[in-house]
Amino acid sequence: MQYWLMKSEPDVYGIEHLKAMPGQTDHWDGVRNYQARNMMRDQMKEGDQVFFYHSNCKEPGIAGIMEVVREGYVDHTAFDPDEKYYDPKSDPENPRWYMVDVRYLRDLKRPITLQELKQYGDGPLADFPLLRRGNRLSIMPVTEQQWDFILSLE
Repeated sequence: MQYWLMKSEPDVYGIEHLKAMPGQTDHWDGVRNYQARNMMRDQMKEGDQVFFYHSNCKEPGIAGIMEVVREGYVDHTAFDPDEKYYDPKSDPENPRWYMVDVRYLRDLKRPITLQELKQYGDGPLADFPLLRRGNRLSIMPVTEQQWDFILSLE
């Protein structure tokens, strides 16, 4: 099993949105960064655990945990001009964008804020991608040690 962190703005699509979906499951669409796309397409596997991170809000931080329930497949929203994440350069014959399906597992006992995580940037989270300067990826890998440490903060 691998571990991940996936970012979303809570007013656009937060953990409450996922919890409200049928089966508390939804596709994670709209990723338009090649590095993040490659992780979803090539590395994320069914059963992987994912931190749901709320970004671009008053208190950015980890809100809960979800699980990958369907491995990478073509992001159909790229082909539809009425979709928010439409990409006119994406071609169904040679798709450019992928997504995975995730299912809500649980809220954290309390949100773990970015501010709090930064306190451990010189220690147990020294190599945590979220804390790297300039890292704006919406999807990033988390080591098992980082995962366990973050959960110990609950």
